[in-house]
Amino acid sequence: MDLLAQYTPLNWFFILLAAFIIGLGKAGLKGVDMLSVTIMALVFGGKSSTGIVLPLLCTADIAAVYYYNRHAQWKHFWKLVPWMAIGILLGVYLGKDMDERLFRQLMAVIVVLTIVIVLWMELRKSTRVPENSLFAAGTGLAAGFTTMMGNLAGAFANLYFLAMRLPKNGFIGTAAWLFLVINFFKLPFQVFYWRNITAHSLLTDLALLPALALGFLLGIQLVKKLQDSSYRKVVIVLTLAGSVLMLLRK
Repeated sequence: MDLLAQYTPLNWFFILLAAFIIGLGKAGLKGVDMLSVTIMALVFGGKSSTGIVLPLLCTADIAAVYYYNRHAQWKHFWKLVPWMAIGILLGVYLGKDMDERLFRQLMAVIVVLTIVIVLWMELRKSTRVPENSLFAAGTGLAAGFTTMMGNLAGAFANLYFLAMRLPKNGFIGTAAWLFLVINFFKLPFQVFYWRNITAHSLLTDLALLPALALGFLLGIQLVKKLQDSSYRKVVIVLTLAGSVLMLLRK
């Protein structure tokens, strides 16, 4: 069947919008990714949408690393990536046969915790960064688990980088490398174990690439205009807004 006929015009509008938002997020507007996850989940279902979204994320990750790689702060990369890998393996095992309703409820609980942590961090107004290794382990595990279950790791990665008070380019460059590695690590599990990525889903992704590229290019221009202090506020607001939206999703 012709790919255009597979989706209604309204569905095409939403998934093109979601691809555009993914591009914005990977260009550095961190926090908007939860909006794209929510839109894709509304169209395809929570778990099924991960198979559509992941190849788009991998494509955008390559572009992000190409553009921002020189800004990566490797000590933070190595603190997070092993724990995220463990979290992914937990998600692979626990999520394969999980009921869709339970899946949504679990995501809602995680989102509430994210909101509480972000608000607590900002209300404290402390410039001291967490030095306890348990903080990196906890956020890494949560990010890995949620990225496998619903591509929601961005909220937890944002929490970590905000807590570490990384400058704008260090934040984006470190996140670019982190998610390039993690998303490609997830790929075989989605293809061979969950079987969420198929020839049809890849054709859909191919049709969404122009919207993804447009979002990435626009995102780069928007990020350039933000100072470090303003960038931090934008990330907090977008992360909170995306978390609330995800929580309200039926």
